Amino acid sequence: MGYTEGPRRIVRPDAQELTGRGLLGPRTAAAPGGPAPGLARRELHQPRSGQLLDAVRRLDAGLDDQACRSLAEWVREQYTTSYGSVPLGFVARCHLGPPYVDHQLSLFHVIVRHFAPAEQMPEPFSAARMLARSGGYAYVEVHADGLILPVLEDGTVVRP
Repeated sequence: MGYTEGPRRIVRPDAQELTGRGLLGPRTAAAPGGPAPGLARRELHQPRSGQLLDAVRRLDAGLDDQACRSLAEWVREQYTTSYGSVPLGFVARCHLGPPYVDHQLSLFHVIVRHFAPAEQMPEPFSAARMLARSGGYAYVEVHADGLILPVLEDGTVVRP
């Protein structure tokens, strides 16, 4: 018995299914009439401003709780208006010295946590750890959909 090819059917997953798999960010799968998926991704790849780079650096500078919260709110607002998506947080090299080599910064809880080389970094931040340790980036953004975006010292975003 020979194989005969039947009619083909194209199946496309809906936006909710893609979002659940982390293939589309929360902004792109939201409401009808929102930006196309490619548009949101293009916005995320725009260079980061000098002010934003400085603000992210200052979040690890030992600010008091109120100043840190205010600065984190400003950073969230900048990401929302300029790039259309706010990262969960950042991973960067730590300048405190031994035993710390890197740190995780969460914008939503405004938590800065420093890590020694042998300590496990929680998911999804651990995926950005080796990039941050390389020293080639100002910081590495970690987004809710699993997107990891390294940012160079001049604000250029490196495409994955």
